[in-house]
Amino acid sequence: MRFSELMRTVTREGDAWKAEIPEDWTQGRSLFGGLQAALLARAMRDLLPPDLPMRSLQIAFLAPVPAGTVEMHARVLRTGKNVQQLEARIVSGEQTLCLAIGIYGAARESQARRLPEQPPAPVGKSIAMPYLPGIMPDDLPRSLPAPFSMPYVQGFMSSFTQHFSSRWLQGALPYSGGTESQYVLELDLLDEDNAALDETHVLALADFIPPIGLSMVTTPVTGSSLTWMIELLRDRFDDLGPTGWRVDAELFAARDGYTNQGLTLWGPGGVPVALSRQTMVVFG
Repeated sequence: MRFSELMRTVTREGDAWKAEIPEDWTQGRSLFGGLQAALLARAMRDLLPPDLPMRSLQIAFLAPVPAGTVEMHARVLRTGKNVQQLEARIVSGEQTLCLAIGIYGAARESQARRLPEQPPAPVGKSIAMPYLPGIMPDDLPRSLPAPFSMPYVQGFMSSFTQHFSSRWLQGALPYSGGTESQYVLELDLLDEDNAALDETHVLALADFIPPIGLSMVTTPVTGSSLTWMIELLRDRFDDLGPTGWRVDAELFAARDGYTNQGLTLWGPGGVPVALSRQTMVVFG
């Protein structure tokens, strides 16, 4: 099920929203974090004026969200002259599995204006490859020249990644024992050809990359997000297509099993779209 089709399964039933999510959108034993954020953003959108842009979204991943029927609740926390603040949750009975605070704001007159400019793509890099007998091909070199198009490898990659196409320009693959702290990837969302993008698509694209800390270990271990904050730099996304995106990410710190990384998400043609910051865990 493609992403846009999946978003159309979201239905409102009174004070709750529900969606049916298949196993191919999982990340380990939980739904892909970008999808969890997108589902909550989709529920909050029903409580907002359709033209009020999302400015930021703060997420706390509290417990695994299994595939199947996903239930969400959303409510308005405050409505000001220009800004609305909302809360949304993925729930299982009385337990909250994922919590989001969304900030939506109308445009204002301001003399302050600055947007990031996309740096040139790195050249002359090589991609460190993992050595995982029984999972990756035995004759795989320990490094490959960039750009490297990463195929979907069952048992090595999370299930949700089969809905994306990635080309690695810089960085090391998970479990390769790399030392680089920066990733640069070109990214496509494999979606419907006529899909009109909105903030839900941006959230999915922005959360594609794995914890950079996983590239520094040499055996498969678990990694996941604890918190995520993303800030959007555009009012609309329907003028952008699902292909030709780029992610520039950096690991800022890693200690005691916790990592801190951030990224800039660029749309087709180098358009700045979002800034992101995550606290993650790497078990091992």
